[in-house]
Amino acid sequence: MSKAVSVLNGARFSGLAEVADAGLVGMITLRGDLESSAVAAAVQSTTGCAIPAVRKTVEASGNSVSWMSPDELLIVTAYDQVADLCAKLQEALTQEHALVVNVSDARSCFTLSGNGAREVLGKVAPVDFAADQFQPGDFRRSRLAQVAGAFWLDQGGAFHIVCFRSVGEYVFNLLKTAADPDAGVGVYS
Repeated sequence: MSKAVSVLNGARFSGLAEVADAGLVGMITLRGDLESSAVAAAVQSTTGCAIPAVRKTVEASGNSVSWMSPDELLIVTAYDQVADLCAKLQEALTQEHALVVNVSDARSCFTLSGNGAREVLGKVAPVDFAADQFQPGDFRRSRLAQVAGAFWLDQGGAFHIVCFRSVGEYVFNLLKTAADPDAGVGVYS
């Protein structure tokens, strides 16, 4: 059996901000009725997180739950906990019309941190990253230049960026280019 590795196996770049491959990250897509008390209870009991509000992320117990669409959540956890968490969610949702899928190996995850992080992400995504507009717990599903992606800001001030694994190298290089110290724009810093 082959050993699992992240798309860029720990690659890092330091410039206007620190861009880093987040390594192996556990990710679960949960689709269902987000208004359902059974779905809310299942998410709370398995992750420690409540169902987030629209375009928000909730973090607890080393897990995060992000609103992806009116009937979809992205659950982020430790890579080695995904199978157990999927099984618990599926068991808790047996009476619900819901879908629980491990998407960990189909996605890439990066972190973007440092004083220039807003500036770097602002170059590649059509979102207002001003500190009073995009705050910890905020989540967006958007474009990263030419590809789909999602990102949120954690309580420590780091952005977490998720994209399809097939475009992971492109997204890393895009962020790296945007973080080039000679390519500053100065909008958010």
